[in-house]
Amino acid sequence: MTQWRKAFGALAAAVVAASGLVAFGATGQIAAAASGTGSGYLHTSGNKILDSTGATVRLTGINWFGMETDNKTFHGLWSSRTWRQQLDQMAQLGYNTLRVPFSDDALKPDAKATGINDYTNPDLIGLSPLQILDKVIGYAGQKGMRVILDRHRPTSAGQTALWYTAGVPESTWITDWKTLAQHYAGNTTVIGADLHNEPHAEGTNPAATGACWGCGDTARDWRLAAERAGNAILGVQPNWLIFVEGVSCPSGGLSNVWDGDPSNDEDCGWWGGNLSKAGEFPVRLSVPGRLVYSPHEYATSVYNQPWFSAPDYPANMTAIWDKYWGYLYKQNIAPLMMGEFGTTLANPVDKVWLEKLMAYTGTGVNGISFTYWSWNPNSGDTGGILNDDWTTVNQAKQSILQPYLIPPAGGGPDPTTTTPTTPTTPTTGGGTGGCQTAWNLDNSWQGGFQGTLTVTNTATSAANPWKVVFTLPAGATIASGWNGTFTQSGTKVTVTAPTYSPSLAAGAAVSLGFTANGTSGAPSAVTLNAAACTT
Repeated sequence: MTQWRKAFGALAAAVVAASGLVAFGATGQIAAAASGTGSGYLHTSGNKILDSTGATVRLTGINWFGMETDNKTFHGLWSSRTWRQQLDQMAQLGYNTLRVPFSDDALKPDAKATGINDYTNPDLIGLSPLQILDKVIGYAGQKGMRVILDRHRPTSAGQTALWYTAGVPESTWITDWKTLAQHYAGNTTVIGADLHNEPHAEGTNPAATGACWGCGDTARDWRLAAERAGNAILGVQPNWLIFVEGVSCPSGGLSNVWDGDPSNDEDCGWWGGNLSKAGEFPVRLSVPGRLVYSPHEYATSVYNQPWFSAPDYPANMTAIWDKYWGYLYKQNIAPLMMGEFGTTLANPVDKVWLEKLMAYTGTGVNGISFTYWSWNPNSGDTGGILNDDWTTVNQAKQSILQPYLIPPAGGGPDPTTTTPTTPTTPTTGGGTGGCQTAWNLDNSWQGGFQGTLTVTNTATSAANPWKVVFTLPAGATIASGWNGTFTQSGTKVTVTAPTYSPSLAAGAAVSLGFTANGTSGAPSAVTLNAAACTT
């Protein structure tokens, strides 16, 4: 978050308090799918992020915020959609990584999660913020996604220039990170720690009182603090990546502002976005191959920086990005993962900015990694990939990002949080191509049930647009569905592709979730574009 933004929208739903003590402990290992996110734990070499086999990985992800606020859990859980639906949609759109902002408040033993719709998310009621995070991470892992934890704020009250406050000392910051590292030990879905969000100079104070880089003052030098925290984490979990953001002004003050000259190293930039001194004063970690620099970058909807109105805009942007952070990648010093960037796209200048920025990151698996801000529509000055209904997609943004996204492979439900039932009866014949299905009963009650039908395209070509047809048990009727448009005639249900994700690539899967009235039972006679599916 930056100093000019994130005035969150009003919560337009009933707020339901959730309670429960945080119980830190080991979680089961979840193997990430071999796609853009690779397999096993990740490490670095030069400017690349590599998986456990040495294959290059590119993280093309999204931020889902809320755990850093007073709600202490993901925003949008108050909507008419389940938390699984939202993760399904992220994966289908092509986001292979989830960056999760949190505050230290959310990790306290008595922390309570609020803003949860107990009708659509009954499985989250009574859980602590950490327990909800565990469920989200578990399901994300089953979809082949990776998760980066972002310590966004010391408390839910707001961001801070430094990584500590009088009430949350550096020792608490480091202890909480070590606790999280221990909690997720062995879970390869969680790949690392974004140590502190957007260290920066203090307000409009020209004196050097804020976070600096390379100044040598242990109370302000963010580079030294990142080393202390990063090495403490690696002492507990040596497999994690350590994500280190920049500062706003290397001196920690505001005595120098942008003068149009990219060679002036003291020019101030975005909060967390200035890594111009990292080449001279690199972060030194005790475990090699674990450092990823993570700049932030924003458009005019956040703040109208002078370079947006320069006569040579947008041609000037390459030199600005090179100066602040891009040189680290271009000179093969370290990998980059843009942790935040975003815009409302209300100004045509911003559309040009986003298109040029994405082109700057490069295409394919060798490009610069990123997590877009944000999934949430209630980010006050950027909006989200989702529109205000928390369901439909802002296609103008998605269309610009889409060519750079590497979708995660997989997509089946998390077996630790769902109850498997009798699988569908294999059927044969009909149509061309091939498909496989898996059915899970997510929840059931007297007179109704909720389930997920996962359909995998096993053909050698994409189904575009895709259409799934299946038969429900006699007397069962669809009440609501997601990840497609559901229609029913008798016991036959037809699901057509949503406009935001019409194609189902070869080897890809779609998870069709729905609630139904009637006696629970597995769908049968499932077809994908007229081809009969097997289980």
